[in-house]
Amino acid sequence: MPESCDISKRPPGPEGNPPADVIAGILKSAKTIAVVGLSDKPGRASNDVAAYLMDHGYTIIPVNPALNERGWKGIKAYAKLPEIPGEVDIVDFFMRAELIGGLVDEVIAKGPKVAWLQLGIVNNEAARRLRAAGMTVVQDKCVKIEHRALATDSY
Repeated sequence: MPESCDISKRPPGPEGNPPADVIAGILKSAKTIAVVGLSDKPGRASNDVAAYLMDHGYTIIPVNPALNERGWKGIKAYAKLPEIPGEVDIVDFFMRAELIGGLVDEVIAKGPKVAWLQLGIVNNEAARRLRAAGMTVVQDKCVKIEHRALATDSY
């Protein structure tokens, strides 16, 4: 079997994801989502997901130092979470899993209700630390997919 198909190299699965009804409640009550790693490039998942969420009534706060000067869709972008004024309900991560651990303290200081690691992103150590600080953590799920499922009453 080729090395690329070696199951021992599979990343860990997410620990402690909330059940579907809790995710539905999160998406119904949240208003403001900080998207860490948001790209303004067409075809990027972060751009597509953020645009979808904005079209469905959420306030999107772009967090990406590369967008700092130009913003995203006319919205001011921030280089880091601590720069965001006011409260955030969800911090949604579009970045490599191994980088998230370095942002845990910033997320805790910002104090969102939810830290969301997008589809394909799992960092169980960071998730444990965020949960210990009182946050709900969702890993390896797409906000857009979950929202669509909620909108079709599949919860």
